[in-house]
Amino acid sequence: MAEKVLKQQTIQNEVSLEGVGLHTGKQVKLTFKPAPENTGYVFKRVDLEGEPIIEADVSYVTDTKRGTNLEKNGVKIQTSEHVLAACVGLEIDNVIIELNASEPPIMDGSSKYFVQALEEAGIKEQEAEKEEYVINEVICYRDEESGSEIVVMPADTYKVTTMVDFGTKVLGTQNASIEHVSEFKDNIANSRTFSFLHEIEALLEHGLIKGGDLNNAIVYVDKEIGEETLKKLRVAFNREEISVKPNGILDNLTLHYPNEAARHKLLDVLGDLALVGTRIRGKVIATKPGHYVNTQFAKKLSKFIKEEKRNKVPKIDLSAKPIMDVNDIMDTLPHRSPFLLVDKIYELTDSTVVGVKNVTMNEPFFVGHFPGKPVMPGVLQVEAMAQTGGILALKSVPDPENYLTFFMKIDNVRFKQQVVPGDTLIFKLELLAPIRRGICQMQAYAYANGKLATEAVLMAQIVKSK
Repeated sequence: MAEKVLKQQTIQNEVSLEGVGLHTGKQVKLTFKPAPENTGYVFKRVDLEGEPIIEADVSYVTDTKRGTNLEKNGVKIQTSEHVLAACVGLEIDNVIIELNASEPPIMDGSSKYFVQALEEAGIKEQEAEKEEYVINEVICYRDEESGSEIVVMPADTYKVTTMVDFGTKVLGTQNASIEHVSEFKDNIANSRTFSFLHEIEALLEHGLIKGGDLNNAIVYVDKEIGEETLKKLRVAFNREEISVKPNGILDNLTLHYPNEAARHKLLDVLGDLALVGTRIRGKVIATKPGHYVNTQFAKKLSKFIKEEKRNKVPKIDLSAKPIMDVNDIMDTLPHRSPFLLVDKIYELTDSTVVGVKNVTMNEPFFVGHFPGKPVMPGVLQVEAMAQTGGILALKSVPDPENYLTFFMKIDNVRFKQQVVPGDTLIFKLELLAPIRRGICQMQAYAYANGKLATEAVLMAQIVKSK
């Protein structure tokens, strides 16, 4: 039976919620907004000039001491994981997360209120298919110093198991699992963040957790607590009395589950692995997880995905009728022989284009480019990719014949193998971000003989020609 094609999802309406940031103690407003297909999760700092954007990408992780913190061009987002976990748990693919401060509100220390807000906004199906990375082999990351380890293995859905062991009497070994992310809302979302008393004391001494109180963090008492410490805690939490409950946590909180700590660690794993940037189909087993090991594993997994994507030749039937032949291409592009370097287009969506060039011995450049051993010049391979990308860029305007694409920048160009007469070059280009103000950024690949021949990141501007 054919597998059901899953569509991307965003939210129907924008929705806001307010609270304090855990570490800054500042009042924060967070607004979820609908986002176009293939946007992913994007943070937007509306309190800063130009309202800079930071994509939820593991390459931007800079610090993991007290949460997963991102930084791009000097702009920071702190403790991103609880918000991202809510998006993953509701299987939302595209959303803009606007903030008027550097960190989301801590709320009750879980993802519960973010889930509620997103559901209030409504979930909307989009046209584009979900992108999913299917795990076909075991991938592992281990931190020898801490003994923390994360493994992902093949499975039919996205499953996660966390196993924690803090080596203390008050909080020993715990496990938590979900068999499908749809279980997140009911079983994981309301699991609150936690800390140990000795960590709380150190954070208070350094002026951190200014937004903390006994309603947004479980505090496990892992040491003898004297009157002097209790006095400091009463001041810090602005309470007349404070004590330790029989189960070893500070009072004014009742655990939602005996294994709430393990469930919150699972929440963190989902949020941190969202930084991979794609849906995962596989079983994750995290032993003693933490933000550092989570994000290191996410970096390793992201690298695997990028390498596989680079080497994944588009499957097209070269004998089938293309959606654009050379005459259609000339109706869109201004290039003409001998400088038209793409023959056919087989796929064209709002975000992707696949084209083909048959490299023959009759190419004019072979006359002078190594006549005894003809090789297609690398710069012309890049130009051929650029022309294919121009067709994708011009799809965004209603009258492409009245526009030109001028390339502004070419980055990360790599030539992997020679292209010679008789080869069929297959080009695939994908938008890296939605086209804004006529600026188009694309990841470009060229394949020959079933292997990656050339790759580059291309940036172009669409300009009216008349």
